[in-house]
Amino acid sequence: MPRVSEVEDSELPSDLAALHRKFAGPYGDFSNQLKVLAHSPDAFRHLYGLIDDWRSRGTLPQRVVEIAVVTTSSANACPYCVGHHGAALVELGLPAEAVTGILEPEPLGFDDRDLAVRDYARLLTERAWGIPDAVFERLRRHFSDREVVELTVRVGICSLFNKLNQALQIEIEDTALAQMADAGLAAAEPPDAADVTGTVPEP
Repeated sequence: MPRVSEVEDSELPSDLAALHRKFAGPYGDFSNQLKVLAHSPDAFRHLYGLIDDWRSRGTLPQRVVEIAVVTTSSANACPYCVGHHGAALVELGLPAEAVTGILEPEPLGFDDRDLAVRDYARLLTERAWGIPDAVFERLRRHFSDREVVELTVRVGICSLFNKLNQALQIEIEDTALAQMADAGLAAAEPPDAADVTGTVPEP
């Protein structure tokens, strides 16, 4: 169970009903996340609305999007997003081993564009302050400036969702687990807080 109460779809403002239907069905079953983010209708409207707009007007191929999201979510250790988007990546033709090994030097089935996206998404997630110029030179062999900006924003939005899922302990839906199993993926466990190094402030 999440760390906050869940808002049922019947409690949503009427103008959010269409977005809710998309993210509880055609775009995948994100119902557990929907019930939490619904506590903030403005966040619900703008975050899901942005992703919905990208579905129809985005500039990036879906394979690129899913590689960026799975990389970011793997670097952030977010089982919820790795599960949802890892299954989508397998549906797009990559093997399950590419998902589980996405942070390895050369994941199975990756071409140069895939690797450029993976490397940029990982650097952006882990150390955005120190990305070498050579990384952007490589990106520009495959993407326009507009596409690079969209990719950058997508990685940032993904990190936001990763932290929402982790901090509020949003569990992956049974339907998504079934899709993962069909894709040959096993559900991952979130990191154990006892294994985290560093100082955690006492409440």
